[in-house]
Amino acid sequence: MHKSERISLADVARASGTTLGSFDSASVAKALGGFASTHAGGNAHPTVSDISECLFFSPGDGRIWLQDQRMVLLHTEALGSLRREMIDSLGLEQARGLFTRAGYVSGARDAQLVRKQWPEADPLAAALAGTRLHALEGVVKVELVQVSYDPDTSGYEGEFLWHNSSEDDEHIAAYGIGGSPACWMQVGYATGYVSTLFGRLIVFRETMCRSMGDAHCRVVGKSADKWDDIEQDMRYLNAREFVDTAAYARPAPRAAELPVLDTPAGDAMVGASSAFNAACHQLSRVARTSATVLFTGESGVGKEKFASMLHKISPRKDQPFIAVNCAAIPETLIESELFGVERGAYTGASHSRPGRFERASGGTLFLDEIGTLSFVAQGKLLRALQEGEIERVGGTRGIAVDVRVVAATNEALRQAVRDGKFREDLFFRLNVFPIHLPPLRERRDDIPLLMTHFLNHYRRKHGCQASGFTQAAVRALLNYDFPGNIRELQNLIERAVITADTDGLIDIHHLFTSGETLTADIMTLRLQGSSGTLNFSAPVAGPAAPSNAAPVPQSLDQTERDMLQRAISASQGNLSAAARQLQTTRAKLAYRARKHGLI
Repeated sequence: MHKSERISLADVARASGTTLGSFDSASVAKALGGFASTHAGGNAHPTVSDISECLFFSPGDGRIWLQDQRMVLLHTEALGSLRREMIDSLGLEQARGLFTRAGYVSGARDAQLVRKQWPEADPLAAALAGTRLHALEGVVKVELVQVSYDPDTSGYEGEFLWHNSSEDDEHIAAYGIGGSPACWMQVGYATGYVSTLFGRLIVFRETMCRSMGDAHCRVVGKSADKWDDIEQDMRYLNAREFVDTAAYARPAPRAAELPVLDTPAGDAMVGASSAFNAACHQLSRVARTSATVLFTGESGVGKEKFASMLHKISPRKDQPFIAVNCAAIPETLIESELFGVERGAYTGASHSRPGRFERASGGTLFLDEIGTLSFVAQGKLLRALQEGEIERVGGTRGIAVDVRVVAATNEALRQAVRDGKFREDLFFRLNVFPIHLPPLRERRDDIPLLMTHFLNHYRRKHGCQASGFTQAAVRALLNYDFPGNIRELQNLIERAVITADTDGLIDIHHLFTSGETLTADIMTLRLQGSSGTLNFSAPVAGPAAPSNAAPVPQSLDQTERDMLQRAISASQGNLSAAARQLQTTRAKLAYRARKHGLI
């Protein structure tokens, strides 16, 4: 597809002779097939048949698979019963938020499946595959009214009709016709699916619903910056009220405007994944207490941000929040920094000064990199935590302090205790309420939201006009391992916003410029004349060099394993394509591949 070409469903309809509003799954697949023949080299488009072949039943071990994602068959009445109990116990608004977030995670998972199985699919065709997945999963029948995607701006707009909504069936059975839409999981699914595909926040709203007495449901999806207000939508998507809702839709300044300095990018709480929401729920639960909290997780996951938010939503929010990086203070100074010093305590101590404990009295003291403290400092910290009292260096009297201590570490403190590097009694004193923050690679559902947030922030900060991300850049970021976690993603996008062309899209070469390692079996370089494009596929092995050595005989099992491995690699992990190559069914191939440990 040419970069500047706008593709809409009207174009697809004209290519197939089909009128808008009359699309079903078969006609859309046929239309897209005809459309692909006249656009951009005929990329692979997932058809209904392709998608259905991803569904694999394994009754022998009690599992159902949608490619590599485990699924379950659940009675809609059981889901309806759960829905009723949640509404009755939590209230309508909180229940709606829970189901919206569950739908978002489901949509993001399906988008990752489509990205993995059909990496060369046209963006619009990949988006339409979500409607077929939703129908295959028995949730709703989707009818397309109109949809368009502009590659130049990454802008998306879509309108759909929903028929036979399972959510509506259960909601109407329980509560009858009401005044508000009820397809909460489906709206969350659409938001999660399309946002993950395009690497930016796409917000869907239900404008008509059978639960409101309409004949069918109608939903509209647009890029977040095209909605006038998305705060209400984001309140349902975010687990807690302290999660940022305004960070997604701030417009970028025009080039003639001076950049307006905003709050630091890291100050926003952005996310909707189940792991992020679980951490937010824990944070909200412990915030109202004075318990000691220990944040664990890799470097760059946002431990200081969570600690700061813990203070802001606690009863101590009007008192000081003092942060200390224990690793940045020399061992000889850590005691005076934490506990203060009296005049004349040592050469150069010309006046008395309070330490961090005194300065944080009444508020919160955040001790980052707690695992780097020396044994001597650990002992004095333990006494301060136990007694609520500190003594300045050179002092002779105790000073009572009322401080909530919050600690963080990227080390395994339990292992450090076993190795004799950390005091066991201090560990148990700190580990009152542990909160683990997962690495970004384990919460990939949040990457599109973070991409949108950082893009908007740095466009505003630097006055740059990057309009979005190319599909290659989106795939790269969604598949990258992020050893530096959120901090690395933040730096990558700031760098890209600065280096990208005015009003242009951010591409891979704007992001990865300082030696980052991309996964070799995902990205390969395809040369086309004097230029090249990065493609997401396994590298194809060249022919083996001739050898005079006699071939080593292989067992039948090994021969079968090698044949399966070659077919799966050549098909870029697509089991359906590999099965067609070997002239067998996907179910048989998947069974044998699992037996050999290939998937």
